[in-house]
Parts: sequence; structure tokens; C-alpha cells
Amino acid sequence: MATTLQAVAKIAVVAASANPKKRYLLKQLYTYGRYLKSRFHTKVSKLPLGLSGFTCPNIDGTVAKGGCTFCLNDSFSPNLAKNADKTFLNLESKSNPILEKQLRELEDQILTTQAKMRREWGSKKFLVYFQSFTNTYAPFETIKTLYDKALTYDGVVGLSIGTRSDSVTDEVLDYLVELSQTKEIWIEYGIQSIYDKTLERINRGHDSLNVESAIKKAKAKGLNVCGHLIFGLPGEDQEMMLNSAKAAYEWGIDSVKYHPLYVVKNTLLANEYRSGGFEPISREDYIDTLVKAIKLKPNHISIQRVTAGIDDNTLLAPSWCGLPKNEMLVYINKELMKEGLIY
Repeated sequence: MATTLQAVAKIAVVAASANPKKRYLLKQLYTYGRYLKSRFHTKVSKLPLGLSGFTCPNIDGTVAKGGCTFCLNDSFSPNLAKNADKTFLNLESKSNPILEKQLRELEDQILTTQAKMRREWGSKKFLVYFQSFTNTYAPFETIKTLYDKALTYDGVVGLSIGTRSDSVTDEVLDYLVELSQTKEIWIEYGIQSIYDKTLERINRGHDSLNVESAIKKAKAKGLNVCGHLIFGLPGEDQEMMLNSAKAAYEWGIDSVKYHPLYVVKNTLLANEYRSGGFEPISREDYIDTLVKAIKLKPNHISIQRVTAGIDDNTLLAPSWCGLPKNEMLVYINKELMKEGLIY
């Protein structure tokens, strides 16, 4: 039975205060929220966008077809534009007939979500997060117009750009470097795994060297980089997952998101799961791997996410990925506290 948020909060307080002497010895992990608070001296929130027109070279056939086996993009993107236009852009698009529509969507999502975050979270400033699909996979003029417009809204102090390592041109990188002179600019790459056999199995469309090179290039230009890692990918054991984490740290990322792999309906992974070809990671194994990965992490790398899930009927497995986020954090903190850490 689902635990209410009030009960979860009470559990967390009890757990933290069970041993008062040990409580003061716990090391507070360096989170992205704490990084932003120290940087801007106020509450800063990431504001997610999902705009029409953006797709992925792994979906449109440029590098592969069908997308990553686990991907049903709207399940990961709360602000994905409803009834999104069927016009899709890519790096070779000569024009953009839906730019005005994209700008309207951008304004509506920013203003609506800002109001909610101010009201419910007390947020004062915002990073606009271009989240859905591959947000550099469009003509440069489109990208520049959308990014420039996002930065004009009240309280917006910067951007975070979700993308793929095979879809960022030097022109875009140099433009982000220019913006970073006055704004907080981040680029987010999906690393997922360093094992090419895994990347091939999930139909990623690029190899590990591609993402390593992209991260190092962005870092060489002075950009902030967040890397995404997925634990529980098909065929991987804990040693492989931890090796991926260690490699990502060594490549120079500034922040990290850890995700468990879960199965949603209408994906290629769902077919693999139903046929018995894939067994999702258990909650216990995920948390054990997560804690070990965090212990390996250099202190200067901030943590943006320690779990992920979905709370609707598209989730097939594992069932624990349907738990409320706060409840999962209680389980995670319980194990972290055994190591003298707290999230």
C-alpha cells in the first residue's frame, strides 16, 4: 500500500534521529540543488520543456530506427507538447515551418510551470531545461531562436540542454560557450553504459567512444556537463554498471543523474520483457549499486537524480518504479546512512 507523503516524511525524521550521535557524523551529499543554491543564493528550479518538432536521429532513421528499446519519450517528459505537430526537424532541415508554434509552446510551458513552481516550491529563479527528445537536433537558427527566447523570461538564469552525443555541432557548442559567459549553461548527455554490446542491444545508435569524445570536447570548451547513467540495462551485472559510473567520472562530468531501467508499454523493451528476455533490476540491487556508485564519485561532481519512475498505467515493471519519489528516497537514505552519508 502506498505510503502518504506525510508518513514518508515522518519515517525520514525518525530514521535520521534514531541515533543522535551518528546523525551529526553523516556526510551530506553534494546535490545539484545545493550547487545552485550556493551559486545563486536562492531557490533555483529546473523547468522542463517538451516542444513540437524535435525528434532523434535514433528515431528518424539517421543512425537507427525505432529509438532506444526502452524509450517512450512522453513518459519521461511531463511538459511534452500535447498534440505535437507532425513536422520533425533534423540537422539538415533547410527551413522550419513550425517555429512560431514552438515559440508559443515555449512561452506557455515556461509561464505555466514557473507559476506552479513559485507557488508550490517557493522557486525564485529557473533553469529552462530543454528535455524531450534531442534538443540540438535542428537547424542552428531554430536552436538559437528558441534558446535566446527562453532566456528572456523573468527569473530565468540559464539553460540545460538534453541531447545525444552524436547530435551536437561545433557551431552549437560555440554558441553555448558564448551564452555561458553571462548565463548558467549546461549540456546533458545520455551515457547510459560504456559497453558497446549493451549500447547495441538497446539500439542506441552510437558507441561509447562517441559519447566520451563529446563530453571531453564540451569540457575542453569550458561547458558544464551532466551525464546520465542507467543501472539495470539488459545483460549488465553490477561490476559493469559501476565501471560505467567510474568512466563517466573520469571523462570529466560535473554532475550526474542515476536512473533505474524500467519497462513501459509500447516499447521494444516491453516485447523483450514479455518474452522473458529481460529481467528488471530489483529495488535492493538498484539501491546497492547506487550507493556503491556514489561512494566512488569524486566529491566535486553534484548529484541531480538518484532514482526515477512513473506513476501511471504505462509501467510494466519493476513495480517499485511506481513508488512515490519520497518513499524511494527513504529507502535510499536508509542504505546511505549505513555508509555515513545522507542525500
